[in-house]
Amino acid sequence: MSPRQYQIQKPRLVFFYLFIGIILIFLFCGLAYRQLIKSDAYSKRELLQSHRRILKPGPRGNIFDREGRLLVGNRPRFAAVMYLSENRIRREFRKEYINVVRNNREQKTEKPGTELERDARANVIQRYLAQINSILGRNDEIKPKELNRHFIQKPLLPYFIINDLTVEEFAHLTEQIPVESPIQIYSSSTRDYPYGSALAHTLGYVITSKDIPEDNLPGNEFRTFNTKGSYGKDGLELQYDTSLQGKTGSEIWVVDQRGFEVDRVQNEPPKKGQDMITSIDIDLQIAGEDAYGDRQGALIALDVETGEILAIISKPDYDLNQLTPFISHKVFNQIEEDGAWINRATQGLYPPGSPFKLITSLAGLRNGSITEETTSFCTGYFKLGRSNKPCWNHSGHGELDLREAIRLSCNVFFYEHSLEIGPDLISDEAKFFGFDQPTGIELPYEASRMIVPSPKWKKERQNISWVGGDTTNMSIGQGFLQMTPLQMACFTASLARGETRTTPTLIKAPHGQKSFFKDNQPIGLPAADIDLIYEGMERASQAG
Repeated sequence: MSPRQYQIQKPRLVFFYLFIGIILIFLFCGLAYRQLIKSDAYSKRELLQSHRRILKPGPRGNIFDREGRLLVGNRPRFAAVMYLSENRIRREFRKEYINVVRNNREQKTEKPGTELERDARANVIQRYLAQINSILGRNDEIKPKELNRHFIQKPLLPYFIINDLTVEEFAHLTEQIPVESPIQIYSSSTRDYPYGSALAHTLGYVITSKDIPEDNLPGNEFRTFNTKGSYGKDGLELQYDTSLQGKTGSEIWVVDQRGFEVDRVQNEPPKKGQDMITSIDIDLQIAGEDAYGDRQGALIALDVETGEILAIISKPDYDLNQLTPFISHKVFNQIEEDGAWINRATQGLYPPGSPFKLITSLAGLRNGSITEETTSFCTGYFKLGRSNKPCWNHSGHGELDLREAIRLSCNVFFYEHSLEIGPDLISDEAKFFGFDQPTGIELPYEASRMIVPSPKWKKERQNISWVGGDTTNMSIGQGFLQMTPLQMACFTASLARGETRTTPTLIKAPHGQKSFFKDNQPIGLPAADIDLIYEGMERASQAG
């Protein structure tokens, strides 16, 4: 090559080398960008694709009575399950898929591949279910669509072949299933109520839910699978759900490209929730339940000094064990038909009846309309205008003072003197003892629409004037009055202490701790006046 030809080609070579150099620099910069600058982002993406998190709820805390006797606990619940991500099962799926495809060709049917895969999985699991059926004498069948959905969406969680085994079935399977079988007995916990329907409305029940508290567990950036937990739905189970809830546990798994488990890299076991000790005396509760029988209504026994509820009954009720782990339509409809959902002790609003005569007595003593010397003569009725208002004893009680009027619950005495007291003073006395407010018991859904009527209330509510008959009706706890049985129990406890407020509690008070009742104050009457009421109440309990 002549020098002239070389000089002509040299600029072309320089351009070629420059072009190659630019490309190499570009590739090097791109590689450096991905390896150095974007490495964290790619590492995070790799983690998200290859890791999965499983959340497991912790067992709920127990509930005890005041003597430490178990009112609500947890019992084991057994199920027959299979893990569809196990290598053995996946191999069986592939082998069965080949058979299904071959049969599909022989029969010249044209099913899509996804449907053939679904059939193959169903065939494998059904064969294992057939083994269980032969041991237990059952006729259960696999639901292919449900199985397919679980395989795609929740491959790391156990697939429940039989969801709720009896203790006998659990024992038979444990004895007869081969050790190498992929069938496993899965144990979880569900609520157990040793006393059945006792305290049904107070203890409450739980519902099964897929949502469980995560409690700031690590791995929330990974795809997460939840095993079912439970939440309080009523009673103490709802009121103290946060503390009774167990601490959720978690597992983090490395998975392959199909989402099947390869290795567990982190495990934080679930923990049991907090226990609670109630104020209930279960012996007293059972005695009250037995005595009440099939009658409708409510009964409350509480400690006068502390406000602790010792027994609280609402009838009709229901067996709490029939509501866990789920409520069947049959049970729900029966409770609905019986009208048993309502807690009559805290939610039922009723005219209080004769116990309200004590409020009338207090109002009369406070304004001087009633004294120790005050009497009435009961002929069996009280003439008010053109009408006769009857006493419950149509033969009459004769002449009687306040103590005897309380002992005999004489309507006529209170009819007569309520007109002298006036409706506003009786209404004010009831509000003084808190009858227009909820008690504040630690139960959800306590009634709040109590009615303590007055002339102003009636005018505003019904646009009708108050009449004497309204006053006489109110004086004996009838008419427009509406309040809960628990309010009457709290009033009686307050009166026994010579005070105005008692805040009921279902939590056992620490020994020696002095009780504090909100808005509580002395009744403000001379001891001699209050003793008149005490004596009448004592006589009523002995010979009323």
